[in-house]
Amino acid sequence: MRASVEEAGALLARSDSAGRRRRSPPPVQTASPRPGSLRRQSSSFREDVGHAASETYLVSRLTFTLLQYLGLGYRWMSQLLSLTIYAIVLMPGFIQVGYYYFFSSQVRRSVVYGDQPRNRLDLYIPEDNSRPCPVVAFVTGGAWIIGYKAWGALLGRRLAERGIIVACIDYRNFPQGTIGDMVHDASQGISFVCNNIASHGGDPNQIYVCRIYLIGQSAGAHIAACALMEQAVKESGGNPVSWSLTQIKAYFGLSGGYNMHNLVDHFHERGLNRSIFLSIMEGEESLSRYSPEIVAKTSSAETIALLPLVVLMHGTEDYSIPSSSSQTFVDVLQQAGAQARLLLYEGKTHTDIFVQDPLRGGRDPLVEDVLSIIHADDANACQKIALAPTPRRLVFEWQLKLARKISPF
Repeated sequence: MRASVEEAGALLARSDSAGRRRRSPPPVQTASPRPGSLRRQSSSFREDVGHAASETYLVSRLTFTLLQYLGLGYRWMSQLLSLTIYAIVLMPGFIQVGYYYFFSSQVRRSVVYGDQPRNRLDLYIPEDNSRPCPVVAFVTGGAWIIGYKAWGALLGRRLAERGIIVACIDYRNFPQGTIGDMVHDASQGISFVCNNIASHGGDPNQIYVCRIYLIGQSAGAHIAACALMEQAVKESGGNPVSWSLTQIKAYFGLSGGYNMHNLVDHFHERGLNRSIFLSIMEGEESLSRYSPEIVAKTSSAETIALLPLVVLMHGTEDYSIPSSSSQTFVDVLQQAGAQARLLLYEGKTHTDIFVQDPLRGGRDPLVEDVLSIIHADDANACQKIALAPTPRRLVFEWQLKLARKISPF
């Protein structure tokens, strides 16, 4: 069973929750979003349980809707089986990360940043936040379907241990939302971080001294890049905005795809059915709009000049999204006059640098490269990081090797 884009759109419309924005999000207001106020900085245990129950119901309902899209297909079912086994193999490490996520006093879960069901973010606060800290706004991956803010717990922990505040931004997944909703949610989450993070220990002079960094991984790298380009277009056109690109010092895109036209067939072969992917992207006619590479190619010099430093990071053995996706985007940005660079990780897969390497303990190339850019002008911070304790191993080497073999990514 393969639903057409039109059938998928009709089915999605029936499954919309009340008040959900579609396709064209309303104009961003100039006032900073403060839903629920900052008095609800972190949920109580009772609120966590209630929130978990409502999300479980929502996810269950949306799962049935998603299954109607997918039908009975060998590819996606085999990918799901591989993902399940992959998670089981690495479960000892995930349990330890989960314990930190739920019980560490340094984690503030489900801070509200908007009025949609998934408009929540998690904050990872360094133990020593007596002085203003750099801030990372992180948009996690998940194939636009299974993304969740807790997927950023391992990166959040590693960066927080080295003096960085991390905000992991959640967003609506398909079929609860399409790409326009995801980009809108991410942008609203970034706005919340830019306008409110000083209350959580971030740099209070952020308007004048750029100390906020944006990171996206996989689908999150695509969504964050879309939000970045959309913001540049708005600002260069004089449109009202609630955050500014001057507040973002650099964007890190990890294992992302930036030209959707080039990835439709690739994803189809990997198990993400073409009709479903086009439904996520709001139809074939919207692929260019949600391809940061194409937007950059067609943007004015004024728009490109607003972009922060762009650093794209990719494993050379990434089969989920080829490293050529990052290479091409960097080439386009450099030709347009933007500051852009590419970091390739030799022999690394889609999940190696984000999951397996951190679970292995010891040196973490991704974290080290991110910190080297964040602290490029701060010798004292670099010295402190060099003296920081080495992260311990969370799983055995045989588990990592087995996970690499069966990974669906």
